[in-house]
Amino acid sequence: MSRGGHAGVDVGGGGIRVRIETAGESAYGEDAAPVPREKGRVDLDRLASRIAEIAEKTGAVGGLDAMAVGVTGLPGLVREPGVLWHALRERLRIGTLVVAGDMVTTHVGALGFRPGVVVAAGTGVITLGTDLNGVWNQSDGWGHLLGDQGGGAWIGTQGLQAALRAYDGRSGGSAVLLDLMTARFGEPLDLVALVYESGSPAHHLASFAPCVGEAARAGDPVARGIWTEAGRQLGLTAVAAAGGLEPVFSWGGRLFDAADLLMEPFLSAVREALPEARFTPPLGTSADGALALAKAAADGTIRPRHPYLYVFTPTGGPGVPPLRRTR
Repeated sequence: MSRGGHAGVDVGGGGIRVRIETAGESAYGEDAAPVPREKGRVDLDRLASRIAEIAEKTGAVGGLDAMAVGVTGLPGLVREPGVLWHALRERLRIGTLVVAGDMVTTHVGALGFRPGVVVAAGTGVITLGTDLNGVWNQSDGWGHLLGDQGGGAWIGTQGLQAALRAYDGRSGGSAVLLDLMTARFGEPLDLVALVYESGSPAHHLASFAPCVGEAARAGDPVARGIWTEAGRQLGLTAVAAAGGLEPVFSWGGRLFDAADLLMEPFLSAVREALPEARFTPPLGTSADGALALAKAAADGTIRPRHPYLYVFTPTGGPGVPPLRRTR
């Protein structure tokens, strides 16, 4: 692809997705490996290498006017977003780079640039209520140990706990989930080793969420209860982010692919708290939102809003001084 293109990158717990667009063509690439981490934080050097490899395979070889990266863990687990700028600008010949939390790119993907609340639910959960100007309300996004209630890792954890209760003979267990756990992970001690020795336990926990969905659709009451509570938790986090905004709600992330299990309790929880709530299906994905941010950055119509959104250019950019690489 020639110079003049734009790229949107979605970095989530389920992998990396890249959308590239020029005047006459578009392309898409992805990988499904977990986000690289170092001592819990997102490893930006390794992440940059993976983004560049996917982008180059997808066709970004002639330079890009702008790229936007929506990354999980921002804010909180991304210490120095400028690392991506320094690592990507020369390799991909980028004119402008936007680094934003994946909740921002999911919001833009779902609602365009309109105000409202968007729940981003995949491996984890983070909700953003914003007008992309003066109102920035974050709800949840605290990781699988402290929050992310209703997300894929939460559902997988609840399902595995129910399976282990059945294995122990404790009340509240599910023999159906135990069979699915054994088929996927082996014996309980195999599961313990995998989760506790992993550098990405949330990824493994979330991988069991589809099994909990399978059990719920087959009529297992424990599994169905887990999904119902997941939807309710997502509704509660959406309501918490609605202050100062019109009650417009949307959603994004791969967890909502299980709409048959999730949507009714989600919508009901929001309506119970805010009867005037209005719901709009997402216009696009987080990768689509990142691509829209890249185009807006190239036009100069996006300004940084730290710690949610950063804009980097060779001269620094609005409100962002030129960065020097530090260690």
